[in-house]
Amino acid sequence: MKISTLSKDQLALLIKLLIGNDNQDLFREADKARREVYGDSVYLRGLIEISNYCKSDCYYCGISCTNKNVNRYRLSKKEILSCCKNGYNLGFRTFVMQGGEDNFYNDEVFCDIIYTIRNTYPDCAITLSVGEKSYSTYKKYFESGANRYLLRHETANAEHFAMLHPKNQTFENRRRCLFDLKEIGFQVGAGFMVGSPFQKIEYLVEDLFFLKELSPQMVGIGPFIPQKDTRFKDFKSGSLELTLIMISLTRLMLPNALIPSTTALGSIAKNGRELGLQAGANIVMPNLSPQEKRKDYALYDNKAFSGSEAAEGLEILKKQILNAGYRTDMSRGDYAK
Repeated sequence: MKISTLSKDQLALLIKLLIGNDNQDLFREADKARREVYGDSVYLRGLIEISNYCKSDCYYCGISCTNKNVNRYRLSKKEILSCCKNGYNLGFRTFVMQGGEDNFYNDEVFCDIIYTIRNTYPDCAITLSVGEKSYSTYKKYFESGANRYLLRHETANAEHFAMLHPKNQTFENRRRCLFDLKEIGFQVGAGFMVGSPFQKIEYLVEDLFFLKELSPQMVGIGPFIPQKDTRFKDFKSGSLELTLIMISLTRLMLPNALIPSTTALGSIAKNGRELGLQAGANIVMPNLSPQEKRKDYALYDNKAFSGSEAAEGLEILKKQILNAGYRTDMSRGDYAK
């Protein structure tokens, strides 16, 4: 299936036709495409949720600055390095530092943390996911030793983006950030929510076309899940079916992309993560964060916190991945050019 050659109207029609049908042929085709590039490897990344402080007010997010019911925390450099040490000893060779847009981690503080990790673990990849920054800040991160940067665009339709964010947050700036990151030399990850409030099939098509234009090395796709303290608390979660369809279409459009089977997928369905892998995803990110902090990084409700979601459940996770038809790979798992 040559997804990349379809027009917007053709793609929208295809997605509508796929919904409600048996899509095993689509999933098999996407799985074949990922195997041609990455074989049966599922790369494991060690996730460190460094802070749930955030200056932004994304309307769907449980750690937005206006939510007064969050038990806020941030990890010190010592705590972050302890997470890295634990992860390294478990075999992880990629660390993903994710957090809200926390002004505590100014350039000096955060670059020192990156530099220390880079020099302590020179054989590891360092991935950052800490939001929108200036070109100069991104460049400092890169020069300090970071390799990859994850920044979901969330939706490529500017009007839809405005429905999900306050006026001071724009798709234009999100787009600028992503192209700045590419120019600097990062391996870049974009991505979008499936089933977010007010979303139309046509918006998902725009997401695919934006990904085609950006050509990122990584694409994160997960279902929208409401959080009880946000204005979208009464909206329905995005569907498992449509999320899997979008993972497969993304794999077929960008066969070399690194695509995680997300925690959100595992949160809306017991076997959601395995289904994501079978639909074309090839990354899983177990949690290396301190146990006592994990419940407070609540971007959405009913997030999977323990068991195979945690680094302590690594053997369980490996068995789940094996049962799904794949093998775990804890190497850096770089993008295949």
